[in-house]
Amino acid sequence: MHDQALQGEALRFDNSYARLSEALFQRQSPHPVRAPELLRLNRPLAETLGLDPDACSDAEWAEVFAGNRLLPGMEPLAMAYAGHQFGNFVPQLGDGRALLLGEVIGRDGQRRDLQLKGSGRTPFSRGGDGRAALGPVLREYIVSEAMHALGVPSTRALAAVRTGESVMRDRILPGGIVTRVARSHIRVGTFEYFAARRDQDSVRLLADHVIQRHYPDAVEGDNAYLELLRAVARAQAELVAQWLGVGFIHGVMNTDNVSLAGETIDYGPCAFLDAYHPDTVFSSIDQHGRYAFGNQPRIAQWNLARFAECLLPLIDGDEERAIARATEALEANADVLDVAWMGVMRAKLGLQQAEEGDKALVQDLLALMRDQAADYTLAFRGLAEAVGADGPEQAPALLEGFPEPQALTDWLLVWQRRLHAEAQPQASVQATMRARNPRYIPRNHRVEQAIAAAVDDGDLAPFHRLVDVVCDPYTERSAAEYCATPPADHERVTQTFCGT
Repeated sequence: MHDQALQGEALRFDNSYARLSEALFQRQSPHPVRAPELLRLNRPLAETLGLDPDACSDAEWAEVFAGNRLLPGMEPLAMAYAGHQFGNFVPQLGDGRALLLGEVIGRDGQRRDLQLKGSGRTPFSRGGDGRAALGPVLREYIVSEAMHALGVPSTRALAAVRTGESVMRDRILPGGIVTRVARSHIRVGTFEYFAARRDQDSVRLLADHVIQRHYPDAVEGDNAYLELLRAVARAQAELVAQWLGVGFIHGVMNTDNVSLAGETIDYGPCAFLDAYHPDTVFSSIDQHGRYAFGNQPRIAQWNLARFAECLLPLIDGDEERAIARATEALEANADVLDVAWMGVMRAKLGLQQAEEGDKALVQDLLALMRDQAADYTLAFRGLAEAVGADGPEQAPALLEGFPEPQALTDWLLVWQRRLHAEAQPQASVQATMRARNPRYIPRNHRVEQAIAAAVDDGDLAPFHRLVDVVCDPYTERSAAEYCATPPADHERVTQTFCGT
């Protein structure tokens, strides 16, 4: 280990969470691993954070991103939180296999958390080994970077490391660690942890911290904590609307997986739609479809209600008034989510203006896609070439997804009239649609193939190739077309699994 090189790579840390209160976390050092190997370093993100990727060797970076070596300014800690898991409250969860290393002020002036996931046991491990298998590490890297490239707020992956050690799950698997970057790791469940203990001092401390860090405009209203609720609700509404736009299914929308910063967090049994159906579920642990694709807006509202319950004593000393004001805010947020979703869907259809009847237009298309099991991504991408077409037969890419294309004819005519009313140039509409409808997503079968190659055969080439493709999802190129192809019957993924 070259100390001089690593000392030169000291990041600008300012660990505000670690200064709040010892009640919020447990200080904990990472547990070293035997033979860390750097599998991938996110060079652009590293540079944004203030690192020079070329200043150290891969072996040196592996020591850092495995937790074997701490950089100056790192103050590792395990965060305390609770959570409603599938609707059932668990009063103590916490970082059982993750450590917050600290908060980095990047070259762009933005504050971001740096976290290791899979770094060993903590006081919150609840009997677990605190480690992560390599497969879930690679999944988080692929999908989180894809979401960022798609324009969806998300935690990022800075590095993936193989530990050189094994973990026992359903079988013996190679271990891994992912370094995660986020605007923060404070969750609805963080508030629930202290609210359940009637620790209002910690709830207030957390609320003030979140306001200062993420929603400083909240202090300009007549009730900062009510404004905080509205701001968090708005951020969640906009986030879930974007999930729906790209066909993303989180899979585990428990309250401990709801970031107050409005980012997608915790990529466990997540997946993307192939054939469209609102009831689609991939997660093996979601046996009743609570977190199905089409249920995500409703669950987001349910989770926000749990957050509101934590804030009630801060919103108003009179409980009835507090409940009334929080309820009003959440009811208004249902409209915010609907407006956000319609904004996403209008853009996917090439529409710039809001008109009455647009929601029916979207719903009619989705009904056609559901009835014909059309591929969600390809159907919307194929619509771009149908701009100006007299019928679906003039749009072969669109035709591929609809076994009975004649059923599309009436809908296309309505859509074409709607586009014509806006008088936009055809080329402009098509360019807009191609910029809002990805050609490539991390299709479930491709993700599983990349993971299997790495875990079973030690072959990382499919992983690297897939990351490169999904990080440029809108630009068509022949080398990436394998990621545009829906799965054959024998490739179809029916279940995804939690990384724990």
